[in-house]
Amino acid sequence: MQTILVTGGAGFIGSNFIHYLLENTEYNIINFDSLTYAGNIRNLDSVKEHPRYKFIKGDITSQKDLLKLSDEDFSLVVNFAAESHVDRSILAPNQFVMTNVVGTQNLLNLAVKKGISKFVQISTDEVYGSLGPDGYFTEKTPFDPTSPYSSSKAAADLIVMAYNKTFELPVNITRCSNNYGPYQFPEKLIPLMINNALSNKELPVYGDGKNVRDWIYVEDHCKGILLVMEKGENGQVYNLGGNSEKQNIEIVELLLEILNKPHSLIKYVTDRKAHDRRYAIDFTKINKDLGWNPETDFKTGMSKTVNWYLENRNWLDNIISGEYQQYYELMYKNR
Repeated sequence: MQTILVTGGAGFIGSNFIHYLLENTEYNIINFDSLTYAGNIRNLDSVKEHPRYKFIKGDITSQKDLLKLSDEDFSLVVNFAAESHVDRSILAPNQFVMTNVVGTQNLLNLAVKKGISKFVQISTDEVYGSLGPDGYFTEKTPFDPTSPYSSSKAAADLIVMAYNKTFELPVNITRCSNNYGPYQFPEKLIPLMINNALSNKELPVYGDGKNVRDWIYVEDHCKGILLVMEKGENGQVYNLGGNSEKQNIEIVELLLEILNKPHSLIKYVTDRKAHDRRYAIDFTKINKDLGWNPETDFKTGMSKTVNWYLENRNWLDNIISGEYQQYYELMYKNR
């Protein structure tokens, strides 16, 4: 059975992808992760002794670290490794360019050298910019990124396609809407609000709270990535969405209701710079070409997500200590 190199496999989506692969396929997996603040090896505690799983600590921006992969036998690469939080990209854009652009190019060079059979780049719908009240992102929507994060991901996508055309490296790119589910770092909307509500802390909502996102349960995303890796046409981009558009304030109010907490915890704060108003995905292409659809309706997915955080309070408590508290103060204290 083939071996997949999963980069950034200790992060939110990457760790869910590894769990899904080990439970539903026969692939061997090498997880290569530098374990930054958002890369939590505890996400994979239950599989650390699995015979088809191997962890190697390393940073995709480091040529020295990448040498650790020289003697490893893998034929597929799925690149989740990225700095991914817009607010952090506004504070420290250089790191986003290093990881998301230079790191991706380093991996592409390795993939060419290894002669791998497929390189899957995990991108984002944010490369398309912001939508008005109507319409959807398709794979042909022009790039119009508005943050250092989304700009760095757009640049990485262009480099991936260049390696496909110049070096004939077999590639696919997936661009997905907002994910939610287990193991998500609590700087992102849903786990942030769950954590604050459980602690009876204020829930900071940017601007008027009416920014719209399309939400997808993370397992549905993982299924789509696997399908693209196995059956995606070489050189093609595939959009994945959850068909669940929600305003941010809707999400916050729903979580308060589920957790039986008062709406008085909501605090509107100064909006994020260049905050995109709406994202929405047209996933007709992957549905038509590969037969993929999101399977988890929003109500069911949210119930699963909240229950997971309630059942894993120790995981959450460990995450929100130390550096996270400093970041939280920096982001929200004076807004």
